[in-house]
Amino acid sequence: MENNTSLQQQLLEAGVHFGHLRKKWNPKMLPYIFAEKKGIHIIDLNKTTECLQETAAAMKQIARSGKKILFVGTKKQAKDIVNECAKKVNMPFVTERWLGGMLTNFNTVRKSVKKMQSIEKMLGDGSFDSITKKERLTLSRDKDKMEKVLGGIAQLGRVPAALFIVDIGHEHIALAEAKRLGITTFGVVDTNCDPNKVDFAIPANDDATKSIAIITNYLTAAIAEGLAERQAAKDEDTDEVNDDEKERKAAKLLAEAEAEGGRGRGRGRGSNDNAGGGNAGGQRRRSGGGGGGQRGGGGFRPGGGGGRR
Repeated sequence: MENNTSLQQQLLEAGVHFGHLRKKWNPKMLPYIFAEKKGIHIIDLNKTTECLQETAAAMKQIARSGKKILFVGTKKQAKDIVNECAKKVNMPFVTERWLGGMLTNFNTVRKSVKKMQSIEKMLGDGSFDSITKKERLTLSRDKDKMEKVLGGIAQLGRVPAALFIVDIGHEHIALAEAKRLGITTFGVVDTNCDPNKVDFAIPANDDATKSIAIITNYLTAAIAEGLAERQAAKDEDTDEVNDDEKERKAAKLLAEAEAEGGRGRGRGRGSNDNAGGGNAGGQRRRSGGGGGGQRGGGGFRPGGGGGRR
């Protein structure tokens, strides 16, 4: 409870509770509006805190699973904050301009990214030395232009698992593409927007730099925590695998030693049996010789009988 109170106090100091004029409000934001003061709607910070914590838990789970969350904030107030926070947790971001089809036509966007990376590679390995100065200047300008728009998603190899959007009204194209592809969406929603358009809405002031900063930093901290837990789980699995491998190796060596001992005992028994067999054979041969002498002695009997006849 104390954490919630301190968080609400920080949100209050950052001006998160200030909404738009009453004439600009969206009636679907009624559950998140606390009061009206001098024609301006005041957002209920209790609801903001609940939604913020729920969103942070969901983003933490996505980060823990190893999936990417695309940060989108092209408003002047949000550019630098979104850029900095996304880089902290190594997530893709769009802060200059949302290209139409960046998600729905992702393969074509990837081709542009590969072209930009190939130009960077040529600049690095000295391949530009063989072309004219005008061509080199043209390619450098193209690269700078593409890097400005596509630099944040250069490492994004596939469609992200989720989008975090600052001001869903301003970024309606990005939101429409995400909904079309069934991508999970998180958004900062002011009193002039429809909270039902995003999966996780955070009712807050989306025009003040302090408000955007405190919310984005809070969610970034949750993502960083999820990434840390993922790394810890990986290290633990590696240790378990190493322990299992050591146990298997020890068992294998023990089995080999036992097998070697069994073969040695088998050879010892075989030599004793052979020696016993030799003694028995000698005895049989000796006994066989005695029998022959008797049969030979019996051979004189018929001769003696013949003499008597």
